[in-house]
Amino acid sequence: MSLRVLLADDQALIRAGFAALVRSAADMEVVGEAVDGEDALGQARETRPDVVLMDIRMPGTDGISATGLITGDAELVDVKVLVLTTFEDDDLVLAALRAGASGFLGKGVEPVELLDAIRVVASGEALLSPKATRGLIDRLLAAPTDGAPDLVGADLDVLTEREREVVALVAHGLTNDDIAARLFLSPLTAKTHVNRAMTKLGVRDRAQLVVIAYRTGLVRAGDPD
Repeated sequence: MSLRVLLADDQALIRAGFAALVRSAADMEVVGEAVDGEDALGQARETRPDVVLMDIRMPGTDGISATGLITGDAELVDVKVLVLTTFEDDDLVLAALRAGASGFLGKGVEPVELLDAIRVVASGEALLSPKATRGLIDRLLAAPTDGAPDLVGADLDVLTEREREVVALVAHGLTNDDIAARLFLSPLTAKTHVNRAMTKLGVRDRAQLVVIAYRTGLVRAGDPD
């Protein structure tokens, strides 16, 4: 089954380029092209894509606002948003994560990296590694509007010991395959533990698991991997 991708960018030439790239991948298809955030939300509801490639700077409803509307829609719970922008700075990454984006890339990314990023986000992985964004995590911890539940350490009691261990490894930037190798599990079992933890904690993706891991003290900046 092909990954269904919705493109959202106000520049027709850029949309055409991304569309050609996505269509070049045997495992992907373009299900729509949106010209702004409001259009992206409407088309997401209509087409139910796996991933939305979302530009930030668009007229009217911008990409950050549209991301929040999509990730906050109960009917679009399985839709992931990958934010693309020519403006790569911490404030925009922070805003994208708060809005519920599962990844953030600059438009200068290599074509093969963008296709890989779509696959990563569609699989439920967070594209940003906490190792590379530790400063952002620190800022997220102090902010009440990141979209993740405002938990304390005791709330992690809903998790099994193994699930807590897996959440900590997610917060250190490990993929399911990495976690499987570290804990001598199958990749499928590792993925199951991650998904169960997300369900129990009421979060939609791994990026929010990272926030929770730091906010509750399960993981602290400077902890060894």
